[in-house]
Parts: sequence; structure tokens; C-alpha cells
Amino acid sequence: MIFVNFKTYESGTGGKALLLSKIIEEVSKESGVKIIPVVQSSDIKEIASTVSIEVWTQKIDPVEFGAHTGSIIPEAVFEDGAIGTFLNHSENRFNDFESLAKAHDRAKEVGLKTLIFAKDLEELTKVSSLKPDYISYEPPELIGSTDISVATAKPEIIQKASEISKQVGIPLIVGAGVHSFQDVKKCLELGAVGIAVASDIMNAEDPRKELLDLVEGYR
Repeated sequence: MIFVNFKTYESGTGGKALLLSKIIEEVSKESGVKIIPVVQSSDIKEIASTVSIEVWTQKIDPVEFGAHTGSIIPEAVFEDGAIGTFLNHSENRFNDFESLAKAHDRAKEVGLKTLIFAKDLEELTKVSSLKPDYISYEPPELIGSTDISVATAKPEIIQKASEISKQVGIPLIVGAGVHSFQDVKKCLELGAVGIAVASDIMNAEDPRKELLDLVEGYR
């Protein structure tokens, strides 16, 4: 399983987001590896109505219908075709655990799957109490790195995160600096079921080639 976070990269916005999602769909079907585009809320409807793979949104807010200018309500992204949502990504963290818990509850109310990010093992244990579909260990200092991967920098932490994952029965996703099939293979060997990537694909001259490289880690 590979989550590709489009963030707000130009290569992952509007028409380019749609083209990249089609490439992801092709590579996913060819390789047999589940690959999920995680897109901006404004692009969900067009992408979800075009590709047959799961499409996720990058966030939702802990609000209901009402006076919440600029917020993203889970009902809206679900209606547009999103299957799941990221929560608590290091670039969009909640200020407190209560807000995260409410956002998770709201996502579940409408039927969205959830992946909650944690910056360290202590937080990973805490967020697992919410019973999301996936938990993710992603050290903030390595996000966007093009030369240092979490797989090589902190393998012992991944292994401990995997132990937590197994104890609570929630699949582990690992991210931050993953940019090769060797990184993917190492994460899987240490107990993760999948990875989360962004810049490696979004900044690639040939995203298809990069995706094909990553899926080799599952061989």
C-alpha cells in the first residue's frame, strides 16, 4: 500500500492532479500494489469520478454544518467521492487531542476511513486509542528529505512503532523521505504495511518511473 500525498504541489493541482491520478491508477493495476492518491479537496470530485481506485482527502475539520467559514466538512468530501482522510499530518496538526478526536469522530460518522499521523512513539500510542483505520509514524524533520529516509535514519523506531501497531491491531504506515524501493522494502521488513510519499513523486520528472521503482519494494 502506498499513499501519495499531492499536498499543494503544482504537479498535484487541478488538471495535473487528474493526470497524475490516472498514472497512479495504471501503475496500481499493473503492479497489483494498492496506491492511493491523497488530493486537495477541490480536486476530489473530478478525480474520483474518473479513476476506479480509492481517492482520499488530505484533511477534514472537526465541524458540523453551520457557520464555519473555510472549514472542510466530512460530508462534503464524502459526497464528492473521497473514501478516506488524513488527520494530524505534520504540516496540518491539530492544536489539541480533543480536536483530533472530534475530527476523527466526524470522519467516521459519514463513513470515511482514517489515517492518523504521529510524530513520535508516545503520540502514536495516544492516537491509536481513537481506533483509526491506519496509524502512521512520520518524523517531521525528515519530511521532504531527498537524501535521508526514515528507513535508514530511524529503523529502530519503525520497529518499535510496528510493535505498537501489532499490539493495538491497527496497520502501520511509515513516511518521511522515502524515495526508493530499498526504503519501501526496509519499511515493510520492519513491520509496516505501507508507506506515505509526497515529494519523491510530486517533484519527479517521470512520476510513473518513480512509482514503478517504489512498487519494486513489494517484490
